[in-house]
Amino acid sequence: MQYSDEDRDRRITQLRKGILELAVMGVLYHERHYGYSLVRALTETGSISLKEGTIYPILARLDRDGLVRSEWVESDQGPPRKYYELTTSGRQLFDELSKEFELLISLVQRKWKSTEQSGHAGKKLFIRKA
Repeated sequence: MQYSDEDRDRRITQLRKGILELAVMGVLYHERHYGYSLVRALTETGSISLKEGTIYPILARLDRDGLVRSEWVESDQGPPRKYYELTTSGRQLFDELSKEFELLISLVQRKWKSTEQSGHAGKKLFIRKA
């Protein structure tokens, strides 16, 4: 079965959702931000393109779940800005999720050996029933 571009795009979207949430938490772990400054922080290397519209649903979800807190702050450069920062619960969850993320990354980047290379070719696996 051949995967379509639509199937691939759907999978990429799902992958990005969880990772972007973790990335948002990572940025807010170190410093509070308003929406646009958060987008700038996430895209400063130029390796990914994001819009504010991508970030706000993530922030709303994190806020609803008690992982971030927000406050409106007056600005000298225009209207008030809503700043976000991680709560204590958000920091704890980020620490746990980032450890899990590191494990998953190492699994994806691992140099897998084929069964022929590992010496298990032709061997059968027997499972004993208890």
